[in-house]
Amino acid sequence: MKSEELKFVLEKLLKLPAENEVFELKEAKTQYDFNKIGKYFSALSNEANLKNKKMAWLIFGIKDIDREIVGTNYRSNRADLDNLKGEIARKTNNSLTFVEIYELILNQKRVLMFQIPPAIKGIPTSWEGHWYARDGQELVPLSIEKLERIRSQNENYDWSAKVISAATIDDLDPEAILKARENYFKKFPDKIEEGKNWDDKTFLNKAKIIIQGNITATAIILLGKEDSEHFIHPSVAKIRWILKDRDGNEKDYQIFGPPFLLSIEKVYKKIRNIKYRYIKDGTLFPEEALQYEPYVIREALNNCIAHQDYSYNSRINVIEMEDQLIFSNRGSFIPGSIENVIMNDAPEERYRNAFLANAMFNLNMVDTIGSGIRKMYNYQKERFFPLPEYEITNDRTIVTITGKVINLDYARTLAKNPTLTLEEIIMLDKVQKHKKLLPHEIKLLKSKKLIEGRSPNFFVAKSIAEVTKEKAKYIRNIAFDNDHYKSLVIALIKKYGQATRQEIDELLLEKLSDVLTLEQKRNKIRNLLFSMHKKDKTLEYFGSGSKSIWKLKSNP
Repeated sequence: MKSEELKFVLEKLLKLPAENEVFELKEAKTQYDFNKIGKYFSALSNEANLKNKKMAWLIFGIKDIDREIVGTNYRSNRADLDNLKGEIARKTNNSLTFVEIYELILNQKRVLMFQIPPAIKGIPTSWEGHWYARDGQELVPLSIEKLERIRSQNENYDWSAKVISAATIDDLDPEAILKARENYFKKFPDKIEEGKNWDDKTFLNKAKIIIQGNITATAIILLGKEDSEHFIHPSVAKIRWILKDRDGNEKDYQIFGPPFLLSIEKVYKKIRNIKYRYIKDGTLFPEEALQYEPYVIREALNNCIAHQDYSYNSRINVIEMEDQLIFSNRGSFIPGSIENVIMNDAPEERYRNAFLANAMFNLNMVDTIGSGIRKMYNYQKERFFPLPEYEITNDRTIVTITGKVINLDYARTLAKNPTLTLEEIIMLDKVQKHKKLLPHEIKLLKSKKLIEGRSPNFFVAKSIAEVTKEKAKYIRNIAFDNDHYKSLVIALIKKYGQATRQEIDELLLEKLSDVLTLEQKRNKIRNLLFSMHKKDKTLEYFGSGSKSIWKLKSNP
């Protein structure tokens, strides 16, 4: 802005009866607390968004009571003043900072005008992880009501459809466009003849990757040249592959950028999808299979691309462990829970990046959200591997794919048993992984006599264990009644005349159910001994704790 424009803006602000939510006056004669500047930046940015203003202002060098111009020496060196932009950006989400910092001379006194952008649609501006707002002249935490008002803006805003006016078709990778054509006509073979006459721009319009010849954020992500990522700044289009050893130490990594249509194949080739061997029942010859079904890898990675919240300016991560692949992307899981997706035949009605998801569907990269994830589950089930595991938070979705058999006979029985639904298999998979069951899951599995034990230490029921040749494991898991354990203790003391608590622990710990933790086993032994002392009156003891000595009472 020119000096005259700035004076006009300032005059309008000073005519207002008092400071409002979108501007703030401070004397700041020499210095001003940096942290407070950040809090005001967050508050004024959020208020500008809520009031649909193009900007907000923080002004130094003017009193807030009588509007007297007193001047300011805050960062009198221009270079220091400009550095403030970067310092603020490092502590806000989305790297937001001042649009500009203006120096204005009024009555021979220096005034600073900090121009603050409104919060991005759907994303409140934070300072050091906290959101702020204004309540009249007060600086306050952003209320839940205001927070939800800003967040709800994303429901009608699709960042992936944003037109990049500065970009042209020359900023797209020719090889990626050829691959896009190949995938599109594989998806829509009825378009092959018609498509022979399409130039690149026509094809990209037909495939809904660009809009009326205009390059979109989707086009940059999927087909952009390697150096085209700056067009979507501050958003990031990066996939980071990390290889870790069994102890979690990083051994190798590589970062891939646009065009994602080609990058997904490069990531796939980095993954060591080795042969996995196991012995089939009734034969000495090994069965061979790839550790990971290729479809599962590509579907998980493409889902990360389609559903990434690019406003977080974060990378998509693919972590390769010894026998697991972990995929993560920023953004909440819109369907809410994975169970909703698996059990619902209809595709999700709302997408975070609807334009991007539709383009990826047209390029044969993804199925609809419901069918694609369901296929991943079925592939793992058919291979007798653990089902995909989802960890869902408010701002991140993590998917873990395991590339090994937990128990071949057990998994095969579940996969081939026609009486078990996918929903029941998912529940039993949670039992296999020692995951907590929900009340309705416990009720269902118990009603079908598929699990035994007490919450939270459930284990597979005997009927299934027999089928899967896990009888020995079942015996280790089952809990004998207390009289059995009491008889063992009495037999030990009768033989040696007495027993220390340590000797009793050594006797019983290995005999208690394997579903109990070590601490739970020790507590059970303690309760058992005191029951024999207080209730049964068969034992007496001397000393305390691990040094206590237990004997039979002379007249039990």
